[in-house]
Formats: sequence, structure tokens, C-alpha cells
Amino acid sequence: MSGIIGKKIGMTSVFDANGKNIPVTVIEAGPCFVTQIRTKEVDGYEAIQLAFEEKKEKHTTQAMKGHFAKAGITPKRKLVEFTRFEADHRKQFGEAVEVDVFTEGEFVDVVGTTKGKGFQGVVKRHGFAGVGGATHGQHNRLRAPGSVGASSWPSRVFKGMRMAGQMGNKRRKVINLQIIKIVKDKNLLLVKGAVPGANGSYVIIERWS
Repeated sequence: MSGIIGKKIGMTSVFDANGKNIPVTVIEAGPCFVTQIRTKEVDGYEAIQLAFEEKKEKHTTQAMKGHFAKAGITPKRKLVEFTRFEADHRKQFGEAVEVDVFTEGEFVDVVGTTKGKGFQGVVKRHGFAGVGGATHGQHNRLRAPGSVGASSWPSRVFKGMRMAGQMGNKRRKVINLQIIKIVKDKNLLLVKGAVPGANGSYVIIERWS
């Protein structure tokens, strides 16, 4: 397999052999289970679907209960399809995929959803400094964006202007992160640096491309 589904636990730091302190993100990676194998003949493309984390049966629809029953597993909460995988790492239907698909020292890409900040102004969202001082009648312009468009021509605001709006809650990928340590008995990956998302959010770990 080229990847696995995980959950971000948090950040800590470890010491390497030279005594250097390395910041790492702790990810609970797997165990995942193969719930579907897509082929070109049937689906038009090749992919392997993995399922992660237990889910109560009473919160699972009848259709999904049947989907998981085919694989011989209990209902799961998160489903992800992986389209990149090596022929010698192809998994079988219902087989478990654990953290040992990776090795210490190799590099991976991590995909997650960034923390949502809600609707924010230009100072927080884009780093604007504001209009300026509160003198000369500017009593409420400290965090204002300032002028955003022209007057007579083109009499509109151009697309792409940096303005207030939804901040965060975006799917982001961080590439080329090194695996510092693997704790197999607890299904933990220690990845160098930070990954997107809040603690407890789902992430996708893929072998670096």
C-alpha cells in the first residue's frame, strides 16, 4: 500500500542519536481494513478503499452495514480510496493494513483539513496592518481594509481582491515529512514537523511521491 488513514493525536518532541531535539507530530495510523478493490474492468479505474476507526452499528445505515459485512469487518467511521499503490503491496479484500507499511526514516506526504477560523477580517486573514492611527477623524478604521476598487472605471471590484471571508477549513497537503519513529504495538507514527488539522482530526499519510 502507498498510504494509510490516521488520526492526529498532537505534537511532542524526541531526541535523536546526536542529542538534537526534533519536533514531531504523533499520528495514530491504522489499523485500516480493505473494504473495496476497484478495477478498470468494473469501475474504470484502479483503487483500494480503506476503512478506519470503529463506529457504532446503530449509527450506520443499512447500506453501509452490508458494505462492511462483505469485507467481514465491523462498521468503520472513515473511508478513503488510494489510487497509487505498488503491485507487490496490493492488499486483499478484508485484509488489515497497519502502521508497518512504512519504515522509519522514509518520507511521506500528509493530507489534512486545516483548523477552521470562521469569518475573519483582513488583518487576521491576510496580515493587513489596518488603515493607520485613530487621529484626524479615523475613529473606526484601525482594522479596515481600505480602498478596494476604483470609481468611474471600471466601477467594480476586481476578482481576487484580498478581503474578509472564510478562513481555514481547507484541505491541505504537507509533502516530504520524515518518519522519525514507529511504535507498532500502539499504531503510532511520529512524523517530523507539523501537519494540518486539529488534534483528533483525520489525516491521510501517503508514501512521498
